[in-house]
Amino acid sequence: MPDAGPTAVLPRRPLTVGELLDAAVLLLRDQARVLVPLALLLALAEQAVLHPLRMLAGTEPPYWWPAEFGDSLPAYWLLLAAGAGTEAAIIALLGAPAARGAGAALLGRRPAPSELLRGARPGATLPAAVLVGMTVAAAGLTGPGWFPAYALLGLVVPVLVLDGVPAHLAPWRAVRLAGRVGARAAAIRLLGYLGWWLIRLGIGLGLYQGLNMLGLFDVSAWALPVTIAAFTAVNALAYPALACLDAVLHLETRIRTEGLDIRLSRAPAGVPEPVLLAAHR
Repeated sequence: MPDAGPTAVLPRRPLTVGELLDAAVLLLRDQARVLVPLALLLALAEQAVLHPLRMLAGTEPPYWWPAEFGDSLPAYWLLLAAGAGTEAAIIALLGAPAARGAGAALLGRRPAPSELLRGARPGATLPAAVLVGMTVAAAGLTGPGWFPAYALLGLVVPVLVLDGVPAHLAPWRAVRLAGRVGARAAAIRLLGYLGWWLIRLGIGLGLYQGLNMLGLFDVSAWALPVTIAAFTAVNALAYPALACLDAVLHLETRIRTEGLDIRLSRAPAGVPEPVLLAAHR
């Protein structure tokens, strides 16, 4: 089976951090027809879920900062934790089609959009995404606990989709993979999140301030819909990009630590793709 080559979405070799980030963007570009519309729907649902919590915390757009903390601090802290949980769950849900696309890219082919949704194990990935979201939200309530929770749980859905392990073993394998090589995958996941967080913040707030500077209309009167539209739009790109990063991180970690590239190069022709990518147990 020929190597996909250095210009492939996901070459069969260990990658640098920059190459991993590039691979995630290339994967998103190839699979945007599926990932971006799904992300848009999920981002809209997230805004609907968070809206009552924002009202409870007394926050106002565009900054979603309470007028004064005092008694609203517990509600605001709950809002932050809930937001951390919803975005983690959304990224995990998008990780299923992203992982399918990454697996195909590793084998040197571009799957059809319908193929990304087939074999995504929705019966397992949906509960896993909910579990990831709840765990990250609970860790977010502690403050610093968010960092290890987000960093270590990103590979749960790619493990479910590609590695062929039972659902109850997927979280433990995901944590082990993320912790290998000095927690390299976990650190890169945090780096990717930080980068997209800055982009989301810049675009979400920048659009509001830009419209305000243009003076075309009273932006403050439309602060809620403008802010929600801006953050929904940027999240529709950020969430699938982070899901694609999880997918390529998963396969690259297996190449780096399990010799997946060697196994693929030695595989005889005609071996089914799920068998090629399944983890040896």
